[in-house]
Amino acid sequence: MTWTAPEVTRVDEPYVADERTMLEGWLDYHRQTLLLKCAGLTAEQLKTASAEPSSLTLLGLVRHMAEVERWWFRRKVAALPLDDIYCTEASPDGDFDDIADADPETDFATFDAEVAAARSAMVGRPLTDTFRRKNRDGVEEEISVRWVYLHMIEEYARHNGHADLLRERIDGVTGD
Repeated sequence: MTWTAPEVTRVDEPYVADERTMLEGWLDYHRQTLLLKCAGLTAEQLKTASAEPSSLTLLGLVRHMAEVERWWFRRKVAALPLDDIYCTEASPDGDFDDIADADPETDFATFDAEVAAARSAMVGRPLTDTFRRKNRDGVEEEISVRWVYLHMIEEYARHNGHADLLRERIDGVTGD
């Protein structure tokens, strides 16, 4: 039997709530949207690249967002000493590039596990908590948990736009 990406029931974001509930609701909405764009596709369809010269795929987006969830919530905010999942020194864009032999079922489970771990790492952590990191220019800067939530919503929203186009190219399915 051929594996296909599971169906997803997307929950609408809250319309009235406190700030934390709103941020978590929007983030979950975008997490579910990415999975919705993949639902019902086979492993090979998930590995279908957009258009040359791009190698962007839906599976690459799922792998990338698992990596990003780990990076921001667990490595940066929670300061856990974790390695990257897919990216290595030899393949710094392994989340996107090393797709040919990837196992989508395992990668979707990894995504689910990273989302669950991110949620767990944020329990009880105020939005005003901060951490320090060096930016691309090597300058150390302070970042808040609130910023991380907003950045993650932006990151998913941008990549969900890519996912829309990828899905339409694969089988013509469109929608929000």
